[in-house]
Amino acid sequence: MFKKKAIVTFLQAQVAAFLGGITDYGLMILLTEVFKLHFTFSILISGTVGAIINFSINRFWVFKNQCGYSSRINSQLFKFALVVLGSISLKSSGTFILQKAFQIDYRIGRLITDSFVSYGFNYPLIKYWVFKTNQKQDIIKSN
Repeated sequence: MFKKKAIVTFLQAQVAAFLGGITDYGLMILLTEVFKLHFTFSILISGTVGAIINFSINRFWVFKNQCGYSSRINSQLFKFALVVLGSISLKSSGTFILQKAFQIDYRIGRLITDSFVSYGFNYPLIKYWVFKTNQKQDIIKSN
């Protein structure tokens, strides 16, 4: 049985992912269509901005991991960057496999792949690795 706090945390993380994702997608289109950048550069820029937004919302709202943040933020940023790199690799590979092996349109394949990667890879790693809190801090905060 899920605790209420775990459900709220999960839903907040989905809001963070959505806001980062919508920023990423919208900025990609803006940079490509309006500013005429090649889409590969647009994706690099927009993905970076989306990841920064996602990281910031997760750090300061979802996981409220501000204790000792000056020393921990570098570690969290490094871990988050690794998760983002893994996520991009899985999403690209999954979309490619669905398109080539099953002739699924890449847009639909991307949505399918994103769902699995977001819930099965990104969220667990962000929660339990990137923003992992130690149990003593949690006990102190709850008292």
